[in-house]
Amino acid sequence: MSTLAAPETTTLRFPPGFWWGAATAAYQIEGSVDADGRTPSIWDTFAATPGAVAGGDTGAHAADHYRRWPGDVALMRSLGLGAYRFSVAWPRVRAAGGGLNARGLDFYDRLVDALCAAGIRPVATLYHWDLPQELEDRGGWRHRDTAACFAEYAAAAGARLGDRVQLWNTLNEPWCSAFLGYGAGVHAPGGASYADALRATHHLLLAHGLAAQALRRAHPAARVGVAVNAGTVRPVTASAADRDAARRIDGLLNRLFLDPLLRAAYPADVQADTAPWTDWSFVRDGDLATIAQPLDALGVNYYQPDLVGAGAGPERPYPTGGTVAFHPVPGPVTGMGWPVDPTGLTDMLVRITRDYGPLPLFVTENGAAYPDAVDGGRVADPERVDYLHRHLAAAHAAIGRGVDLRGYFVWSLLDNFEWAFGYAQRFGLVHVDYATQRRTAKDSARWYREVIAANGVPRP
Repeated sequence: MSTLAAPETTTLRFPPGFWWGAATAAYQIEGSVDADGRTPSIWDTFAATPGAVAGGDTGAHAADHYRRWPGDVALMRSLGLGAYRFSVAWPRVRAAGGGLNARGLDFYDRLVDALCAAGIRPVATLYHWDLPQELEDRGGWRHRDTAACFAEYAAAAGARLGDRVQLWNTLNEPWCSAFLGYGAGVHAPGGASYADALRATHHLLLAHGLAAQALRRAHPAARVGVAVNAGTVRPVTASAADRDAARRIDGLLNRLFLDPLLRAAYPADVQADTAPWTDWSFVRDGDLATIAQPLDALGVNYYQPDLVGAGAGPERPYPTGGTVAFHPVPGPVTGMGWPVDPTGLTDMLVRITRDYGPLPLFVTENGAAYPDAVDGGRVADPERVDYLHRHLAAAHAAIGRGVDLRGYFVWSLLDNFEWAFGYAQRFGLVHVDYATQRRTAKDSARWYREVIAANGVPRP
């Protein structure tokens, strides 16, 4: 395992005040899905559907964070984390039938207080995919009213927690919510309509804008951002057809979200590409101005690039009519088979700064799953150490190219319920034995603690 005792000239130092953090999501770690007034979410329903999640797993117990949070905060402190990105579970905060569930808000109030006492900045995400099932039954993100309900929820969370939360993410990865949840059927709620996915995209973005306004009304000093799963899309060759295929996927993955958020407009080429599925009549006057609320920061979740070309390809998750082929990215892969290519992170951070202006950026998720196991009380995970090392060097390279990068959050603090993969994939810095809920810091956690202490990484 590497150390940071290298000479100054061989260490990549990050800017003073850089936020070193780790991230989690409520449904993935909390468990206690029916405790203290929490109502069902779309993920409770989806996970209970036979065949929807690997191994038939659900988030009913997860990492039991709802009951074990004091120990988890102590664990964060022992790792030297300066920030913790967590999500508030909307079904905990919304009471059955509507209104507020005070016990749900109380939980996050205690958590935020404990983080502050430990010297850890609270970074709160309001929506990490766990829509209350009652709202899905009324149309979910297909329905415009869900955005208004989200703003009411944001106002309540902001009024209760806004004096201590250092940064809000309204949404996490709205592309996943819309395209995997409503278009491809592989995430909750399991829909399979591209018309619904595109409608959900707009209503999610509208919810972001309304929530940003609500948070700032509740607490004028609120710092508001949103986290997108931005991915560098490259053509497999320089041919015009392959470059057009890359344009189409980049439009659906990146520009469909970044343009309305940062330019108050949907890309004309994406609207034309998606004409077989929708006429975009759900966009009303004033919506785009609402969506494009000023951002205090943009969160970038990065895992892998895409290599695409013209040709027969999968029908889902992108609405392309199966006319875009996805090619293997050369190089190593993670335990999930995802390509390891840190240059995609540098390129994406630089591209956002170049195309949309020098706004503050955070890497709000970055990490890798490997088949970790406890051996003699230790979890050796050299692949994850190498992955994080290389991606932090890539983030540093982006700073050197003029990117205003303010912080980095490892996904994830804990092994957890990894959505449709269930418990089969482990992303955590900390190993969780799901039978006993025992936590074991992996070698990568100790390595990251050294990184934080040094505010830098050895030059690869």
